[in-house]
Amino acid sequence: MDNLEKRLAEGKKLLDSILAPDELEMSLRSALHHAPKKTKRFASSWKAAVVALIFIILMGYQYNAVAFYGKKLLGFDEVIDGTLKELNEKGMGQIVEKKTKLEDGTELMINGIISDSNQLVVYYTLSNPKGIDDSLSENFRISRISGFLTNSNAEGGMSLLNDDDTEIKGKMSFEPVSPFSKKLKLYFWQPLQNDQMIESNIAIPYNPNKAMATEFKQLLKKTFKVDNGTITFHSITASPTMTIIKGTLNVENYSRVDSPLDGIELIANGKPVELMGSGSTSSLRGRTFDIRYDALPKQLDSLELVMKEFVGYQKLDEKMSLSSISEGPITLDGKELWINKVSTTSLGVEITIATEGDVMLDGVSIQTQKEIIPLSTTVNQTYTKQEDGRELKERTLQFDSIANPEYLLIEGMHYMKVYNKKVEIPVD
Repeated sequence: MDNLEKRLAEGKKLLDSILAPDELEMSLRSALHHAPKKTKRFASSWKAAVVALIFIILMGYQYNAVAFYGKKLLGFDEVIDGTLKELNEKGMGQIVEKKTKLEDGTELMINGIISDSNQLVVYYTLSNPKGIDDSLSENFRISRISGFLTNSNAEGGMSLLNDDDTEIKGKMSFEPVSPFSKKLKLYFWQPLQNDQMIESNIAIPYNPNKAMATEFKQLLKKTFKVDNGTITFHSITASPTMTIIKGTLNVENYSRVDSPLDGIELIANGKPVELMGSGSTSSLRGRTFDIRYDALPKQLDSLELVMKEFVGYQKLDEKMSLSSISEGPITLDGKELWINKVSTTSLGVEITIATEGDVMLDGVSIQTQKEIIPLSTTVNQTYTKQEDGRELKERTLQFDSIANPEYLLIEGMHYMKVYNKKVEIPVD
């Protein structure tokens, strides 16, 4: 501030020394002599314009400091870590400190935000000296942000209740907001006494000049063929808070396994970048996806995208006898299946099986002496961790039949298949 005040003082001296050109001064004097008295504001407007120009120049000198080094948000160390924690330590954000009262008297404070081209993160506090009710703790939701050219949905976050049950510290990540927005509205849901929910909002200021700049952006335009379709990687955008890969896919069995995008790795300087999450959206134009990773290293020497695993399909046409249950697994083209129990209940035939966590069976049926009965439904699915680190998925297959099953028939399986396809990304 001392430096800024010094430069403002220098600007004042400069202003005092500024003289209009002779021609402009003569024109102004002539105009003022013949015009009504109120037109004298023209001269003060000219001087005000010079003041504004000098102020802009002086503030421009301070732009980087103002935009990138603000106050550190205090009290959020337990809800942020990694890159966001490092950025907060450096003061890379905007202090907001806007608050409102909820229906039960709890105070909601929007402490600050951090923003770049990939996301906007909101830091907030819920406080009530009388104690925060369980209903509020469980059901309070920050849902979206609106503004000029902005309609950003919440993408994920976390919160932590203190030991006294009087304060919640939380953060929520949103889709990026428009660089033309200067005022934002943050919408949140809160519970009422009659088990109803109400949506409210709070206005918060936003300075787009304090959003951190994109560090790395490049088109990829790489398509890979997989068992049941194609996947195309369109772009990579790296910002100070995260790195996002975007693309489209046309894969028939995409949703047949859990988290099919998690087998795609981003390798920077020979080391995997931490995966933060992924998602996809379907529309009439097809399915789009994004994969979110941590921020890239400051010194970037090499970068590649590796589709290590992705959803695949294997034709099996297996016919397994149910006359006796083996204690060991049955191998299905490299994957293992355990038949744990076969029984007939009032609901029909039930077969409890276990497979590796990524396996989903296709075209399942049982064969009796007289007919083949297709799978009716699957129930009671649970996951257990094995000593060797593998995750097994156990579930019960139900068939609409009371006849004694002789064989279990499986046409194929969906699973996470090893592809090891790579995209080299230039970093020069």
